[in-house]
Amino acid sequence: MNKLMMLTTAILAGILIFPIAADAQKQTGIVAHRGFWNCEEAGYAKNSVAALRCAQEAGFWGSEFDVNMTSDGVLIVYHDGDVEGKNIEKHPYAEFKDFKIKNGETIPTIDQYLEQGKKYPETMLVYEMKPHSCDEVEDRFIELTIAKLKEHDLLDPQRVMFISFSLHICEVLAKELPGFTVQFLGSSQSPDELAEKGINGVDYNHGVYTLHKKWYGQARNHNMSVNAWTVNNKKDMKRMFRMGVDQLTTDNPLEARALMQEMKITELK
Repeated sequence: MNKLMMLTTAILAGILIFPIAADAQKQTGIVAHRGFWNCEEAGYAKNSVAALRCAQEAGFWGSEFDVNMTSDGVLIVYHDGDVEGKNIEKHPYAEFKDFKIKNGETIPTIDQYLEQGKKYPETMLVYEMKPHSCDEVEDRFIELTIAKLKEHDLLDPQRVMFISFSLHICEVLAKELPGFTVQFLGSSQSPDELAEKGINGVDYNHGVYTLHKKWYGQARNHNMSVNAWTVNNKKDMKRMFRMGVDQLTTDNPLEARALMQEMKITELK
């Protein structure tokens, strides 16, 4: 065996033993979960306009926020399905408009939130559409969402992406808004199953990737956008960064940034 053949054999053997990680050089975007709320400037208020502004000013790739719809069709930025025991979907906006969140802001309407959102075109708005009671209500929610994004000149896949635990919402968005990133948040569907429904992204809890070890590879086989939530400790962040996720959603975005620098991983901006 000549030297060239010996070298080729050694290289091939090495590849078989230590497969090259396809995503080893991938860049990752940090998504501030419910905005960069975990700071004095935002008053530690999740889903506040101040938290969005702080995420934008800090230069994180994206800022995530949660949207619910009132009974009279007003979209508000609030995580839970109820406010002080009142179900948002079953009560009009007038019953929520004066409620103060932790930093003294009232619950933002989608109009107030998007007004701030469009001030920083480089920050991706990660729009979580909360599940509602039935497909018909969710269809109305989608219709109003699209109308509001158009009204604020933000119906643009470079400005907004969608995430939801509702499979119905994800399916409709994927059909109605081709070209937009739509990520399913639940763990009831594999990437293979989601791809069959036309959904082009996954945003699993970080533990799901360990529980279902083949799902990351499935997502990559379908050229899906891959996100992980909500990754708050250093050990889990390291695991997700090494795996090669496109986005990492966290309540501790500054810690994620520092770890990326330590690991020499390029942060998407």
